[in-house]
Amino acid sequence: MASIVGAITEFRELDLLAAGDTPMHRLDARAKVLVTLVFILAVVSLGKYELAALFPFFLYPAVLLALGNLPVRYIARKVVVVLPFALMVGMFNPLFDQTVLVRLGPFGISGGWLSFAAILVRATLTVGAALILVAVTGFPAICHALDRLGMPRIFTVQLLFLYRYLFVLSEEGSRTARARELRAFGKKGLGIRSYGSLISHLLLRTWLRAERIHLAMLARGFAGEFHPRRTTRFRVGDFLFLAGWTGVFLLFRLVNVSQFLGMIVTGGRG
Repeated sequence: MASIVGAITEFRELDLLAAGDTPMHRLDARAKVLVTLVFILAVVSLGKYELAALFPFFLYPAVLLALGNLPVRYIARKVVVVLPFALMVGMFNPLFDQTVLVRLGPFGISGGWLSFAAILVRATLTVGAALILVAVTGFPAICHALDRLGMPRIFTVQLLFLYRYLFVLSEEGSRTARARELRAFGKKGLGIRSYGSLISHLLLRTWLRAERIHLAMLARGFAGEFHPRRTTRFRVGDFLFLAGWTGVFLLFRLVNVSQFLGMIVTGGRG
């Protein structure tokens, strides 16, 4: 329970970074959402053996980290948390695909190892881009951008409710888990049976808390729509940001920049 609460708290800290005031923060959320979607599509659409073609895509998160004044180590730690899942997805590739595709002197690298490494790099790029998007935009602003881009409002409102009540659930869960630990007098717990009453109490407390919050929202005039803290307009700078990065991603997708640079450095010697 503590690890889950810690993860949710860290997500809130990530969202707090969106309160910054840098050129990346001031961009329209729709431009950032669209650029991130194009980036993810370009990364995942590459072939499973095209490992070298993925490396130029690191330019995008590097530029946003620098211009958004984001803590690199903090974002990197969040990405590392997800990598074990990618590791599990591709861990059997070297066993099933042993065809040698690349030779480095006397050493041969099989297609399984190439695809395995490509999965890890893809996970790093896509998760990193999503985290940076939240850090320079904020989750509520992303939902508003999706709404303005045409996503059905019922979905965006549900996402915002999920975002708000996730913290309510984590706070109530933290209190309930602390009360359980105090009743156990420092031991590991009161046994597996105590989890049944713990979960039922957590459900009731969260339900009552959510009902109070909903009534408070109605008292403040909530009519099924959330209003953003910062209203932005799609300006020329946003269009240039969208068009420029889309062109860069298209170039990286169609041309193997790493291979091209390698040929320039080696003078075309294979």
